[in-house]
Amino acid sequence: MGKVSKNYKAALDKLEEGKLYQLREACDVVKSMVSTKFDSSVDVDVRLGVDPKKANQMVRGVVTLPNGTGKDKKVLVLCTPEKEEEAKAAGADYYGLEEYVQKIQQGWTDVDVIITMPSCMGQVGKLGRILGPRGLMPNPKTGTVTMDIAQAVKDVKLGKIDFKVDKYGIVHSPIGKASFDGQKLYENVREFLRTVIKLKPAAAKGTYVKSVYLSGTMTPGVQVDVKSIDTAE
Repeated sequence: MGKVSKNYKAALDKLEEGKLYQLREACDVVKSMVSTKFDSSVDVDVRLGVDPKKANQMVRGVVTLPNGTGKDKKVLVLCTPEKEEEAKAAGADYYGLEEYVQKIQQGWTDVDVIITMPSCMGQVGKLGRILGPRGLMPNPKTGTVTMDIAQAVKDVKLGKIDFKVDKYGIVHSPIGKASFDGQKLYENVREFLRTVIKLKPAAAKGTYVKSVYLSGTMTPGVQVDVKSIDTAE
């Protein structure tokens, strides 16, 4: 193991070895461990009892965090001219079609989310090799291929995120910033976990949520007691 920094060691000292933390308490502990000079991201990692190689056990969804992500996401809307004003009014950072298709083909991907219309998917589909690996490809299942451009842009700006289980059976997502108070972090991660739980595949057998960890940038993970997750509406 490499040398542990003083700040990381100080963070470790705030954890009780072997303890499973209540979800609300875990949010406060993570906040207390962050020592970065920038506003650190707070992330959640959920290990699921699924086999992502099987199509009927894939877990993918979208959730709107009640307190947003703390990050102003850059949104590109690939649309026809008559939809450009709608995209602009809703807060899109970039909007248009042919100009941006060409820029992306030349390697430009300086955005967080791309939204498009069904009628534009013929052109957008050609960008799959560039956008797919970066997680930027619009998809009807995540609400990024739609005729309601304004609502889609507003949802993203308000904190809508999409997530997908990786090949190791883990769902990873940012759920806020260290500058959020503990209650806001709790509300965000609770909403995220509720959504993941609702998406349990019928084909998944045994324990579905195996473990949950919260962490900040450059902090150790805080293990959450899965039983403390409030799934009630």
